[in-house]
This record gives sequence, C-alpha cells and structure tokens, in this order.
Amino acid sequence: MIAIRAARADDAAAIAAIYAPHVLVGTSSFEVEAPDTRAMKARMAASDGLYPWLVATTGEDDGVLGYAYATRFRDRPAYAHTVETSIYVADVAQNQGAGRLLYEALIDTLRAQGFTQAVGTIALPNDRSIALHEQIGFRRAGVFREVGYKLGRWIDVGFWQCDLAAPATPPAPPRRFAEIGVVRG
Repeated sequence: MIAIRAARADDAAAIAAIYAPHVLVGTSSFEVEAPDTRAMKARMAASDGLYPWLVATTGEDDGVLGYAYATRFRDRPAYAHTVETSIYVADVAQNQGAGRLLYEALIDTLRAQGFTQAVGTIALPNDRSIALHEQIGFRRAGVFREVGYKLGRWIDVGFWQCDLAAPATPPAPPRRFAEIGVVRG
C-alpha cells in the first residue's frame, strides 16, 4: 500500500538517493552535482513551512518511493500566489501509481493553501513526465528551445501550468503548509 505524508528531515537521505540519478545521468534536472543528505535537508528547511514537501512511502516500513514539492516560482512579490512544482520517483517504484498519488496530493494541498497557479518545468523530451502532468490537470504553456546544456547536448525546456484556484482581487496570502498539512481529494 502506498501512503502519502509530509516529508521529514530524516527522509532527506532517501530523497537525495532518489534524486541523484536524475542529476548524474539524466536530463530531468539541470544540476550537475547531486546534493547530499545535508544539502537536501537544507532545501527542505528553506521551504520555511510555506511550501509543501511530500513523500510517497510503502506504508508499513515507511520506505520512500518518491517525493514531490513546491517552491517559489519567482522572487518578485507579484508571483507570491504561483508555485513551481517538482516530482521524482525511485526507479523501483515506476508504474506503481506512486507518482500520480503523490502529485495529486501536492496539487490538492496547494489548492487548500490558496495558491492560484502551479508551473511544472520539464526537460524535453520526457513523455512520462508530460503524461503525468497532463493526467492531473496541467496544460502545456510553452517551450524554451535549447536553454540547457547537459551531457553533451542542448535541451529544450517545456512549461506546463495548472490552474489551482480562481484568482481573487485582492488575493489573500497563501496559508502555510505547516498549518494545512497534506490534503487529499
């Protein structure tokens, strides 16, 4: 059984291990050095209780199958209601439904927090990630051609966007993940 919960500091090693192959041999991340456990803990702490970090686990033994999180979309205050989302699933958990459950819970949580837009950034080609994003309500918003160079080639980056809530005028500040917790459905 797959369970979804808020990530904890002691998940940082598992999260770093899931992410490392994407950094070292893949193009879904434009980093070139894999962050270690300490760096991943720092990234999680930088969310400062506002932005969610979630993990999918095996339930019984709490082994981490994947993780998803949201971050600030851009630094300017006008972007405060928009987030950028990311998801990574361990190779052993591919095609088990963990990714979809995890990403749906992230989107439901962001909606409950009051964010209005989520942006997913996908290094192209990546049919699996595109399919996951579109299954949960993202739509293609555009492509930047040859903006990343990694592993000896230029890589296009696509942007997918998900409407989370109708924008109010004026908007209320998003609620903190630390107060909301994981929301499902």
